[in-house]
Amino acid sequence: LIYAHFPPEIKSAYHQLLSSYLRKGGIVIFEAFSKKHINYRLKNENVGGPKDVESLFSEEELKSDFANYEFSELTEQEIELNEGLYHNGQGSVMRMVARKK
Repeated sequence: LIYAHFPPEIKSAYHQLLSSYLRKGGIVIFEAFSKKHINYRLKNENVGGPKDVESLFSEEELKSDFANYEFSELTEQEIELNEGLYHNGQGSVMRMVARKK
């Protein structure tokens, strides 16, 4: 799931649905903007990402949404984006690699 941001009222349910399609032992690779990213976006609109903080992710949300997974990576990182016209500048992302138990 790479930059798969959804409205806050459905994002956890969507993660549950996607999880139901993955077999035991399957791996989810995830990267999306973290809740801290909103601060970067306020300083620089060119960095892109959702305008609504509730559409962004936290470590706690990912642990909850993927509770039946073993995490080999779950980190929040500051990154430098250089992705064309709409994603330039410093931002904050959540990165996760997890195996379904």
